[in-house]
Amino acid sequence: MGKFKVIIIGCGRVAAKHLKAINKLSDKLELVGLVDVSKEAALKLSPDTRFFEDYKNAIDELKPDIVAVTVPSGLHFEIAAYALNHGCNILLEKPMTMSSSQSRELYELSLKTGKKIAMGHIYRYFPIVGLLKEDISAGKFGRVLYGTINVRWGHGDDYYNQASWRGTWKSDGGALMNQTIHAIDLLVWLMGSKPVEAISMISQRKAKIEAEDLGMAVLKLSDGSLASVEGTTATSEKDHRASFEIFCENGVVSLGILSGKPILNIRDGNGKKLNGYYVRRQIGRFGLSSLLGATNPHTAIYDDFANAIGSNTAPIADAMAGYSSVDTLMGIYKSALTGKTVKLPLEGDFSTMDMKGYFEQT
Repeated sequence: MGKFKVIIIGCGRVAAKHLKAINKLSDKLELVGLVDVSKEAALKLSPDTRFFEDYKNAIDELKPDIVAVTVPSGLHFEIAAYALNHGCNILLEKPMTMSSSQSRELYELSLKTGKKIAMGHIYRYFPIVGLLKEDISAGKFGRVLYGTINVRWGHGDDYYNQASWRGTWKSDGGALMNQTIHAIDLLVWLMGSKPVEAISMISQRKAKIEAEDLGMAVLKLSDGSLASVEGTTATSEKDHRASFEIFCENGVVSLGILSGKPILNIRDGNGKKLNGYYVRRQIGRFGLSSLLGATNPHTAIYDDFANAIGSNTAPIADAMAGYSSVDTLMGIYKSALTGKTVKLPLEGDFSTMDMKGYFEQT
């Protein structure tokens, strides 16, 4: 079948992870172009790769199989829509877009064109997570009761001052939209039901930005289970952590990241620890090297995406995952804005721009 041709649009910090993954999978993928407003940024990333200032020119001339979109979130929709309409599959960093209607439009466009979207929801690709998804879905832990996520990903003023779009409602959103969407996606995916209601509050505690640096929400899922969400960038920059817990009738699944190191605590209904059992299953099915996947989950994303395109199957984090996660986030923001419980999926449109001026009013 040959290698899939890839271009990267946006040569910022996350693009380096994409480049590393593409190079790692050189038997399946070939980087043929870079797009950025800054030639210097592209040369720094990969000096021997063709450079374009205009993404449309790159797509039209190179006709890539995969377009990786790593620009600020507010630009995702226009680039992804153009690429889909011109015969490309898309690897899209989170969030899919900044509005529920645009995310739904990309999902529907993917179906219409027959081209695939893989979302950069990295937590789905971590080792053991797929096995846990299988077992929870199969009922091996009994009925899901509720779940919790805590994302404490501290950032100071230096982070937000790196680029003028950071923390803005138009291009980035706040701690929930930027730092916590991965975790919300994973929790809902593992719990196995769709969000049907959201209620939330957001606040500004430290950061001098337009959006929130602290948000909390409760989601009700279609099976009656509940999910609590905490996301913040107001905590210490030296103690990044994201933790997940799913409480079931016959066991508890706890996993996460603490200062770059994995956390795992899986127990059955009798309190017996199952960590070793899942590690052995992971190695048996995917090999010892698969345990290193958390160091650069983009390698797993690209590998899965290449296989999905080749076999015409859905990637692990697909277009529906992108749309659903944005719709849930927009429901959370809408609840904070209105002070009311919001039904999901949303009827009509809601975007982060509907939140503009929120903290001047409260």
